[in-house]
Amino acid sequence: MSTPFAWQIGIPQPDHALPTTNTQFARAALVAACFSLGACSGSSSDSNRVSPPPDSGVARMDSSGNTRAADIDRAMPASGPDSADIRFEVDLTARVVRVLGTASDTLAVHPVAIGSTEWPTQTGSWAINQVVLNPEWIPPDESWAEEREPRKPGDPRNPLGRAQLVYDMPRTIHGTNQPASVGKAISHGSIRVTNTVALALAAMILDHTGMDSTSQRMARAAANRSEKQIITLARVVPIRVF
Repeated sequence: MSTPFAWQIGIPQPDHALPTTNTQFARAALVAACFSLGACSGSSSDSNRVSPPPDSGVARMDSSGNTRAADIDRAMPASGPDSADIRFEVDLTARVVRVLGTASDTLAVHPVAIGSTEWPTQTGSWAINQVVLNPEWIPPDESWAEEREPRKPGDPRNPLGRAQLVYDMPRTIHGTNQPASVGKAISHGSIRVTNTVALALAAMILDHTGMDSTSQRMARAAANRSEKQIITLARVVPIRVF
């Protein structure tokens, strides 16, 4: 379960975050905003960094910067995943992502950037099965990315921003290093949100899918932005893009 003290921090919600009727999402947004600003992370030094327990589901990196296969295996749920009590809907016409509850009640709405006419966002139904904090960007094998350079986690030029919600690689919802693009049809097919929203959605997903230590994971990501965390979910979150 998430550390209780984190929910008590009085960090104001960002101006661009739209109102939500869901208390848990509001709390997740506050925590994510706090960590985004570095207010809750403490020192980023090794001595003060919080290390995840061996079976925490946080994938670690070796000395070369690669995620260790053993940690990815450990992060995977022991049994087949089922669905969480929330679902995502991305309305390409309205250019928003909605988070819905079990009664189809709207828990949150946020603007998104979508694919351009040349590189449209694919429609369909999938399930979010993984959250990546401090993602790494590797240029896809597509013409527009032929001369692009890979970007490590924490690189301010990383187009994935601070968090990535994976439903069908390379199709993801992710943060961005170009917040002014949100609300436009400008991406190469991915769904962009601001970094604050990406972190809040990541925290909400972790809370609603039975993953523990949400605050610890978020604090670790904020304290060391060069470390990628790959978190495979215990329960998947349905997503529909239309």
